[in-house]
Amino acid sequence: QVQLVESGGGLVQPGGSLRLSCTASGSIFSPNVMGWYRQAPGKQRELVAIITNGGTTNYANSVKGRFTISRDNAKNTVYLQMNSLKPEDTAVYYCKFQPRGSAYWGQGTQVTVSS
Repeated sequence: QVQLVESGGGLVQPGGSLRLSCTASGSIFSPNVMGWYRQAPGKQRELVAIITNGGTTNYANSVKGRFTISRDNAKNTVYLQMNSLKPEDTAVYYCKFQPRGSAYWGQGTQVTVSS
């Protein structure tokens, strides 16, 4: 089993920044992928960004150039640096950990972008 603990959400004004963190504990196997997804009210959960344990990244077009995903393999932690935030970035952000053949989700952290 794998447990994921997220932190860093909150309320920020448009144009502001936030940094999300997610730490995995338990049965951590490689290779794996860690990532962030988000779900806004009334919408489906969507991919934001993912990163492999080798450092390969992939981003949703809507966040390219504004968000940066990174990870510390020694700490089993993934980060999401979010800059130039927009009201449409408002959502619950979920961390996901994917070793081969499995998937684990965090509890979610609310990000609200509003003036």
